[in-house]
Amino acid sequence: MPSKKSIGADNQQERLRIVDWIVGFTDGEGCFSVSIIKNSTTKSGWQIFPEFVITQGAKSESVLKDIQKFFKCGKIYVNQRHDNHKENLCRYCVRSIHEISEIIIPFFKENPLMTAKRYDFAKFVKVISWIVQGKHLKRRGMIKIAKVIQQMNRKVPARFLESSETKRQLPTQSGKI
Repeated sequence: MPSKKSIGADNQQERLRIVDWIVGFTDGEGCFSVSIIKNSTTKSGWQIFPEFVITQGAKSESVLKDIQKFFKCGKIYVNQRHDNHKENLCRYCVRSIHEISEIIIPFFKENPLMTAKRYDFAKFVKVISWIVQGKHLKRRGMIKIAKVIQQMNRKVPARFLESSETKRQLPTQSGKI
């Protein structure tokens, strides 16, 4: 019969393999993103929408369930495909600020990404910290967040910054939020 010590070592080795697998999988298939979307129910008319996402074809949904089980948070969504692809897309998404700041961010700080995705992660961490501090509730904070978002992922100009009401209110000097 194996000792408790050897069982613990096996479990730790298995956990390290899973951690490395999740980091590598995220490097290849994951995304840290923040969007600013129009939302008439919010005071400003805009909503900041951060999410951590890993996408896979429906045939590989089971790996997303494994990742969800590991993190003990997030949801899996199935996007129906209506194009020339025969397989639906499955997305593991973590959208809760609490789960992002308490589970996802600490995990990737402790287990760093290896690809250029780590730069998007650093920007994501900055935005989440501002949200946790409530800085996104002020116009100046939203503008600062929108400018960081533009530097992430595909570097698409933020619609929020292009809106006429935002252009009128852009500060002429860069200030603290």
